[in-house]
Amino acid sequence: MLRLCLAAIVEGMKLKRWLLSVLFLVVSTVSNAVGAFVGVNIGTDATDIPSASSVVAILKLHQITHVRLYNANEHMLQALSNTGIEVIVGVTDEEILGIGESASVAAAWISKNVAAYMPSTNITAIAVGSEVLTSVPNVAPVLVPAMNHLHTALVASNLNFRVKVSTPQSMDVISRPFPPSTATFNSSWNSTIYQLLQFLKNTNSSYMLNAYPYYGYTKGDGIFPIEYALFTPLSPVKQIVDPNTLFHYNSMFEAMVDATYYAIESFNFNNIPIIVTETGWPSFGAANEPDATAKNAEAYNNNLIMRVLNGSGPPSQPKIAINTYLYELFNEDKRKGPISEKNWGVFYANGSSIYSLSFSASNLSNANSLGSFCVAKDDADTDKLQAGLNWACGQGQANCVAIQPGRPCYSPNNLKSHASYAYNDYFQKMHNAGATCDFDGTATTTTEDPSYGSCIYAGSANSSIRGRSSSSTAYGLGPVSPVGAGLNLQVSPLQYLISFISVFFAMLLS
Repeated sequence: MLRLCLAAIVEGMKLKRWLLSVLFLVVSTVSNAVGAFVGVNIGTDATDIPSASSVVAILKLHQITHVRLYNANEHMLQALSNTGIEVIVGVTDEEILGIGESASVAAAWISKNVAAYMPSTNITAIAVGSEVLTSVPNVAPVLVPAMNHLHTALVASNLNFRVKVSTPQSMDVISRPFPPSTATFNSSWNSTIYQLLQFLKNTNSSYMLNAYPYYGYTKGDGIFPIEYALFTPLSPVKQIVDPNTLFHYNSMFEAMVDATYYAIESFNFNNIPIIVTETGWPSFGAANEPDATAKNAEAYNNNLIMRVLNGSGPPSQPKIAINTYLYELFNEDKRKGPISEKNWGVFYANGSSIYSLSFSASNLSNANSLGSFCVAKDDADTDKLQAGLNWACGQGQANCVAIQPGRPCYSPNNLKSHASYAYNDYFQKMHNAGATCDFDGTATTTTEDPSYGSCIYAGSANSSIRGRSSSSTAYGLGPVSPVGAGLNLQVSPLQYLISFISVFFAMLLS
């Protein structure tokens, strides 16, 4: 009888491990299918941070599907369980030394802060420290050993295929980020960087980058225009071009990401994707910080979201999406430094928005409020028209699928018709960010809807692209700020499937 009981227990443990493996495989597959995303960092250095359950309620309200924590706060990890929200947990700078010096400390950390919450809490990555090489360089010698110890502990827990280990670094580890094609890491970190890249390559992990065009612009002594930092379109003649590759850069953000890809390549590594773990823009600053304004923060974050969600990468890696985490969910009034350092948040503690944000490009681009469309002029110069079309469908990131052969707007197959469609698509998406309808004198606005037959122009009353708004007061989270609608981070059906699967298996394994 005892033997039979022991055998049953062993079989039960095997089944539990098998079910756990199936869960991680399914969730990993579904998560990878979701596509490009914009998540949010959750800092807690503030006076009135809401409770963990309230924070999760805000995330759900605004449909935020990815978050990064700077530690492994048990209350947050518990509150995030059974939500399907993907979580990056943080190893603090203070914890790195102990973990780097002891595999047993790393195993205990994984057991307490990761394994204990999975699979109910959808932990997908561990961020080891924050800008360690430039902020706490004395810890650098044990950084990669700490990452190795954590990875080994994940392997022992059968979590290594679901949870990846990396470490966020600032742009300061790159000596000369422009032009991107010649970017290299600071040579003083060569040994550590090489070890880091080797680790990321061996474990199929991403390079975590903190990229801040705000600082690139404000510390750049006027080298680049603010439009370049805010993703505001520049005319073709004013675009920033890498003289070696002739790649055009529409934003400083893209250039920073590409510079990092080139720096990685300089160490003879490739196929290491970059994830931007921090970026944003402060909404308020002191008198000597004139660019820290709500208007600039709104422009930057809206344009960033629209850029990331088109799913393409920077010019050198166009097929690798730039998944990104906004910095940050709330303002942190306890942070040291200038006034701007305390004002990077996108929400008030009651869940209402500090300024208007929208996840969907269609929400930003619905131009019916203008009542106008952008079309090619009848007498436009052919060469300029072709150049404008090429730019709109390329660097301008207009959606030109509809004018491809066999698509609704391919006919009539002429330059003016195709340019009109591309010009308008670009204009509708970007007019709120300052885009004009000019295209080197080849375009003009019209109040007459240019749609015809099954070819529906963006902004048309017949377009299936409709904007949606989000009201915080409808959910009892307090008054909306004077400028604010909600950040509409839309959850796809796949995310709901992840949540359902997680709950089902958690019940099964309990």
